[in-house]
Amino acid sequence: MTVYNDAPGTDSGLRRSLGVSRRRFLSTCTAAAATAIAAPAFGASPAFAQPAARPGHGHGHGQALVPADKRGIILYTVRDATGRDPLSTDLPSGFREVFKQLARFGYRQVEFAGYGQHANAPGGSNLQTVEGAKLLRSWLDEYGLRAQGNHGFIPSSWPLSQSDLDEFKRHLEIANILGMEHMGTGGDPTGSAYRADWDVAADKWNTLGRIARRAGIKLYTHNHDAAYGFLLDGGPLDAQGRPTRSSGVRKLEYFLEVTDPKAVWLEMDVFWAHVAQYKFHTYTALDGSQQENVFDPAALVRRNNKRYPLFHAKDGVANTTSGNGYDMVPFGTGVIDYRTFFSRVGQAQYRNPMVEQDNAPSSTDPAQSLNHARIGYEGIAALRR
Repeated sequence: MTVYNDAPGTDSGLRRSLGVSRRRFLSTCTAAAATAIAAPAFGASPAFAQPAARPGHGHGHGQALVPADKRGIILYTVRDATGRDPLSTDLPSGFREVFKQLARFGYRQVEFAGYGQHANAPGGSNLQTVEGAKLLRSWLDEYGLRAQGNHGFIPSSWPLSQSDLDEFKRHLEIANILGMEHMGTGGDPTGSAYRADWDVAADKWNTLGRIARRAGIKLYTHNHDAAYGFLLDGGPLDAQGRPTRSSGVRKLEYFLEVTDPKAVWLEMDVFWAHVAQYKFHTYTALDGSQQENVFDPAALVRRNNKRYPLFHAKDGVANTTSGNGYDMVPFGTGVIDYRTFFSRVGQAQYRNPMVEQDNAPSSTDPAQSLNHARIGYEGIAALRR
């Protein structure tokens, strides 16, 4: 296992267009894919949540922390709207109408969470094809939006099968047509707490990331709270021969060390990172003592600077009766201190924050998710230095 802890270089910023030659695109993946089927050879003080600026506060005072062209939203937030039957409502329905509404709010970027919509929407139910991607790209261009990523297909098997590689390349082709700089997944590299499993995950992600880079795409993993728990990497072994104590290294910190910074990137969900700060602040050290180590999300980003091109900007209110410590609310209406967070991580022209709210859709208020998307845009636009 190679350990990568050097500072990543600047991305070449390959540009893609709607009319890319399919044959030419597929040829870029072939060389890297040929070897992927084989088996692998085996700071600062924490920023605790504080009341955030409310929507509308701060406009016209100070520099925007998130530039206008970097304000995005993951379409999972409005999944009920893209999946709605346009024949049954006057509300925006399907990708095209949702893009139009999001652009009216002010958004300039979107992150996909799949390419399915209602069958009665323009283009039909499944746009996860080359022709579907071209149609989506035409609508994005029509409304001045840019696709920055997708929570899509990452092969679960390892070593990789030929069918998995073919499917992965197909998703890269779709991402390329859509003009994405990034492609990723909504899950952690592994749910394990053990070093050996993270080593395997790193082998897979390094391989896939290099294939993606050949196609001009940065591959990223989106992470939840569990990935920031402490790695079990020492101490007495349990009955299955597994370590029971920790050196104090967090699982995702180890993953960053053993993956190639030129092949693997990350998307921090800032809400779940704060949940991890709440949940994972003590560990059992190798000598059996209890140690405290409070997680600082912004410090992790700063230590790994260019490896975090994407964020999920998701807000919450404190709830100590919840195991997570927070309940999700529309962005800008909670207590997570995004003003401090974005100030500390810097690199505003490089970062791409995507507003997200998992619980925005409502079974009783069909307009709620788009209304919350509007509130989220106002909240991110209000953030000022």
